[in-house]
Amino acid sequence: MRIRLPASARRSRPLPSAAHRRPPTRCGVRRALPAAVALTLLTPACHTPLVPPGAPTPWPTAYAHRWQWQWQLEGPVDTDVAADVFLLDPVRTTAAETAALRGRDRRLVCQVYVGSYAATDPDATRFPTAVRGNPTGRAQRRWLDVRRWDVLEPVLADRFRLCRGKGFGAVALADADGYAHRSGFPLGYDEQLTFNRRLAVLARSLDLSPGLMNDVGQVAALAPDFDFAVVEECVRLKVCAKLLPFADADKPVFHVEYTGRTATFCVTTLGYGFASIRKNRSLDAWRDPCQLP
Repeated sequence: MRIRLPASARRSRPLPSAAHRRPPTRCGVRRALPAAVALTLLTPACHTPLVPPGAPTPWPTAYAHRWQWQWQLEGPVDTDVAADVFLLDPVRTTAAETAALRGRDRRLVCQVYVGSYAATDPDATRFPTAVRGNPTGRAQRRWLDVRRWDVLEPVLADRFRLCRGKGFGAVALADADGYAHRSGFPLGYDEQLTFNRRLAVLARSLDLSPGLMNDVGQVAALAPDFDFAVVEECVRLKVCAKLLPFADADKPVFHVEYTGRTATFCVTTLGYGFASIRKNRSLDAWRDPCQLP
């Protein structure tokens, strides 16, 4: 005989794949919060809490050369873009936007500045004067002294936790190449290597898939430690071949150019097995992707 549970008991059962069955919620108020509040809160200001992914983002090797991706840091996220992977700002991106993308099985990567800070960062005051270096040359950012892991690790761990709380399953490490610039510190190749490897371990400890952004000079050494790479203008700079340690290991290489015709540079990058797009330098929603054969 089949026993029918009371309605109250039936309602208490957890639903499978709750993250993908979540009903729409009104999270627009989130965008109006001060950035400092957005960084400290790891759950969205909604009636229904956002459940982080249960594991780091997987990157199936059988699909390694078939990804389509989007990189957007400005404006409301266009969740209708025909892409498998979205690289987004974890502070600006709302919980409603990540929930909409996860509901469509999109892979979400948050961009975290690990080797620099800006005065407008919600956590800028957590970096003491001793670790603040020269300007990076973009977005009023300054290099950080990556030798000071004792100082940087707690701040970066919280940045990673924000990604997890917003529903991201992977993290791309931006400005992870201060050693190759005039950072204001006597940073060497080995010190940068140690810092970047520590970050990969930290990301994994928080169930995030780590990705290396640029730092082309250390790709050969770091490819085993990271799951994917993000590279800017490798065609214009003529350094695409240096990313082959990722592609040859069937790890995704997400590549962007800001100038030139896709019909021209796609011939090169598709041959390498990269996922390539052209973007505006502002990194708004517009994109022109390479068409897969």
